[in-house]
Amino acid sequence: MNAGVQNLVISLGAMQLARKISFDDPEVLNYVRIGYVASQLIVLAVYYYVSMAIKRKNDQTVLKYVEPSGAMSQEPGELVTTTVRDYDLSETSKLLRSAYMGIAMMAVMHIYFKFTQPLFVQALMGMKNLYDAKPIAIHVFGKPATGDLKRPFKAAGMFGAAPAGPQTDAAAIAEAEKRVGKKEE
Repeated sequence: MNAGVQNLVISLGAMQLARKISFDDPEVLNYVRIGYVASQLIVLAVYYYVSMAIKRKNDQTVLKYVEPSGAMSQEPGELVTTTVRDYDLSETSKLLRSAYMGIAMMAVMHIYFKFTQPLFVQALMGMKNLYDAKPIAIHVFGKPATGDLKRPFKAAGMFGAAPAGPQTDAAAIAEAEKRVGKKEE
């Protein structure tokens, strides 16, 4: 089952379970708040650990790929030349920004709008997102960077669609290098 479907199933299951929790009881609500804060602190700590592990490994292997252009754009993709270290750090940074946005949205939903059930659901989803993160699979769980974990990472397709992502074949890279050479002249 791909990550999108798993997220949907876990969200729906957690919402059904959250209906059975008495959020009107202040003690229960405080436990749910503590659980949410603890899960988010774990998420942030793991991302910090991963970034430190990436910096410690300092893998300077060159990574070239063609970043696809926007869906509505007619322009060809852009050539990206980076290192494995920088690529992994940028991917971890994206995950960290996503976690910060989720925390900010939950703060608004809980403090301003007084929603309580999403605290429970997002505490579970934060842990699920940690498990699905590719830099964590490589740098924490020690999985080899092959298959789905091969850099540059491909975004999983929803409901069985083919994964989309950067082009890594030699022909696409050579074509992008030719375009870059023409622009410089």
